Amino acid sequence: MTPNPKSTRNSLTTDHIRPRRTFIFAPGLNPDMFPKALATGTDIVCVELEDGVAPKDKDLARERAMALFVQSSGPPATDGTRTDGTRTDGVERVVRINSVREQFGLADVAAVLATDTPPPVLMMPKVRTPDEVVWLDDLLTERGHGTQLQVIIETNQALEAAYEIAHCSTRINALFFGGVDMAAELRCTNTWESLLYARSRVVHAAASAGLDVIDVPYLDLEDLDAMVVAARQAKDLGFSGKGAIHPKQIEALNEVFTPTANEIARARQVIKTFEEADTGLVVIDGKLIEKPVLRDMHRIVAIAERTGV
Repeated sequence: MTPNPKSTRNSLTTDHIRPRRTFIFAPGLNPDMFPKALATGTDIVCVELEDGVAPKDKDLARERAMALFVQSSGPPATDGTRTDGTRTDGVERVVRINSVREQFGLADVAAVLATDTPPPVLMMPKVRTPDEVVWLDDLLTERGHGTQLQVIIETNQALEAAYEIAHCSTRINALFFGGVDMAAELRCTNTWESLLYARSRVVHAAASAGLDVIDVPYLDLEDLDAMVVAARQAKDLGFSGKGAIHPKQIEALNEVFTPTANEIARARQVIKTFEEADTGLVVIDGKLIEKPVLRDMHRIVAIAERTGV
């Protein structure tokens, strides 16, 4: 599929930038866990309808997940949300549907299209080709829903088509790297070294379209130090954030992916210098800096402002 040139976000506009340093799942079967997840300090809460729900419970989980977004009038709820869909706590609400190549995924999509209050974001697992994303985009457009999309790259086919997937829809705001499934697909160990190529390919695809890219959760709850090391490796490679499987991981992960005071100060200096110089390159502290760096500098400042650091 030819990438849609209108899908690019590689401009200096920062309106679409938001912190996506961490995400955590909330079980679709247990809606009481949703407000608790929203209060953990994470940037994204994803209501789970896929791997975390047994086939016999899919219908009930879907019904309960859709009910979380039903529109009604009223004051802000105690969890910081509004029943009319307004977000007052800065947390991004997402629903992970099942693969649209499977009957449960088709039922999930049908439920989203049937409601007048759809989830703000849908996460698409097990994607193989851009056509799946375009198909869902077209259905949402026909229905008049403004729902955004997040795509998990966790299959061999998606890894091969990652660049095209990143550019196929303007609804996409982030790519996710599914390390566990990817390792199984590649028949390799689930280690940093073994998956470095796959991670790099996903980072490249996301960056080419100006998208956030979020790394797989760290699965060992008892080794937070090793988790921080893995998070720093991911950040250095270009990831915007990393998943959590437990609230106790979130604070440390947020810290890794929050710009430091020095990074923020330097970003503002670079932006100011370019504005004053009105040229394609400048020299700061003896180092030559070219204009493409400005995108990252604006991103750092935007995230700093949105996190209040």
